[in-house]
Amino acid sequence: MAVVIRKQESIEGAEAIRTFLQEKGLDYESFSTPEGISPLLGQKGLNDAEKEEVLSSLEYRFEDLKKKYGYKARDLVVLHDEVPGIDEVLAKFDKLHIHTDEEVRYIIDGSGIFGFIIGGEKFEVHVSKGDFLSIPANTNHWFTLDEKKRIKAVRYFKDNSGWVPVYVDESKVLVH
Repeated sequence: MAVVIRKQESIEGAEAIRTFLQEKGLDYESFSTPEGISPLLGQKGLNDAEKEEVLSSLEYRFEDLKKKYGYKARDLVVLHDEVPGIDEVLAKFDKLHIHTDEEVRYIIDGSGIFGFIIGGEKFEVHVSKGDFLSIPANTNHWFTLDEKKRIKAVRYFKDNSGWVPVYVDESKVLVH
């Protein structure tokens, strides 16, 4: 379950988090993951066949999200401390940036931190298994793994080309 950290305050509980994030223009849901994929989720890494098995087991979720949001594609990102070049991969996204398409994640294992500056307010959303977060296009954010350095997340796309990060000067959107 996600936790929102803002200033000196923590926001917990699905409904409180959903309300806070909706006020910021973000969509948040909490979904359960199918029990049948638990052995795969427990593995640190997955090969391509295992990734496809996981995605197939979540096809019902993709069908629902296609109808609700119009997503056209999905893939599975698996990050952990033994991924070659993990620090370089993370360095692309740990700086303030936007995307020209939505950034959508359904966390199915592990955890990480999305940071935001919206309306001049800086806050973090600590995501973990079951969290679904949709970040609208052109929203100032960053992402990093937490101290566990492990996450499996389904990414949903309307337009894959819109996923490239466009870096933003934080001083131009700095907190009030």
